[in-house]
Amino acid sequence: MSDTPTVKARCEKQNIDLVRLLYVTPSGVMQATTVDVSEVDAAIENGVTLSEVIQVYDAFACRNRDSRFDAVGEVHLYPDPETFRPLPYAERAGAMLCTIRTLDGEPWAVDSRSSLQSVEDDLRAKGLAPHVAFESEFSLFSRDEDGEITRGDEAGAYRTESIRGTHDTILHIVDALKAQGIDVKKYHPEFSPGKHEIVTGHHTGLEAADEHLLLRETVKSVAERDGYQATFLPKPFDDGTNGCHINVSLWNGENQFFDPSHDDISETARQFIAGVLDHAPSVLALTAPTVNSYSRLQPRHGAAGYICWGWLNREALIRVPAPAQGREADSTRIEFRGGDNTVNPYLGLIGLLAAGNDGIERELEPPEPVSVDPCDLTDAQRTAKGIERLPQTLGEALDALEQNEVLRSALGPDLFDAYVEVKRNHWKLFTESAGSWQRERLRNLY
Repeated sequence: MSDTPTVKARCEKQNIDLVRLLYVTPSGVMQATTVDVSEVDAAIENGVTLSEVIQVYDAFACRNRDSRFDAVGEVHLYPDPETFRPLPYAERAGAMLCTIRTLDGEPWAVDSRSSLQSVEDDLRAKGLAPHVAFESEFSLFSRDEDGEITRGDEAGAYRTESIRGTHDTILHIVDALKAQGIDVKKYHPEFSPGKHEIVTGHHTGLEAADEHLLLRETVKSVAERDGYQATFLPKPFDDGTNGCHINVSLWNGENQFFDPSHDDISETARQFIAGVLDHAPSVLALTAPTVNSYSRLQPRHGAAGYICWGWLNREALIRVPAPAQGREADSTRIEFRGGDNTVNPYLGLIGLLAAGNDGIERELEPPEPVSVDPCDLTDAQRTAKGIERLPQTLGEALDALEQNEVLRSALGPDLFDAYVEVKRNHWKLFTESAGSWQRERLRNLY
């Protein structure tokens, strides 16, 4: 018998009475059910009942009444004890991330977490292990008695005033992340007022996705405790955006994206880049999955507007950052800049890894890297270089995704169809309205 304390024993030792079982649906919104400490070991062993239909609710808790899921049908949440941690921002509370299984105990085909694990296992069978890190941007704001919004700081543009203005809350967030074992690498204020970025460490894809969800929950919870509202919404204000840059490399004992013979990115990295670019419109339906996402993905917005890659190029969809001096073999990676924090990170990573792996398997060659802002090129120059515009709406990205057999295979038909159904409903609700659609509600959700 293992000497490792059970989760229940750890809870009792740390005065935890309630444990949140966290999961995320195709909508990208975090969900939870909570069990008392007396039930937590039973939940790990036997699961907790969950309605199937929750998977096809959109962010506003609306569902397509023609869905293949309805009021009949149940599955089980299985909390992963490896992810257990006390929540430093919630008194006498802890949390675990969950996978979802059928009543027979098999992985449910519509569960995104176990689906990412399956994709990782397939890559490892080929000798490739993904290393992933998320760079998460968010905005802090508050309201006065009249309901007027005040941003967390009004300086913006990377200034030290921005750091000073919200130092205490950022410190509380960083402390809370570290207390949960989340490695914080860097923090800095971003371009617009109230905007901030936290970079966490590299992990396997599943671990990185888990930590990304915990970070989102932590930021919002700590900010609320400090009198702010935090939002990860891609375009929460007319003059501000929030992205989620995803850093990826593939390893087999050594970094397969680094070519030591040329002190450069490897052929494997180039093929991976080519695969992501080839599938970019479809991948975007997973990594930029709300109507609001496409307000951010505009030329000259410090995001990506075009399908291209480049060294150090922050207007390219894929940037190859400068590696750390003296640590080139460890730090060579690509940065995908087309994601945002409305993403279900498990699904976003499935899309990126599947697209990149397809490039490796087909031995694709990427186009020449772009060394200028693609906005500064003429239409003829972009055409000559094969630089195309990214999808400009969620509907356009979903059109591409529905035709993409590589991503359908990677997600599996059940998860693929459930995801498209949720996002088509989201798109339908938008096209029946207009403008800065539901931004107030979305700021509260993401």
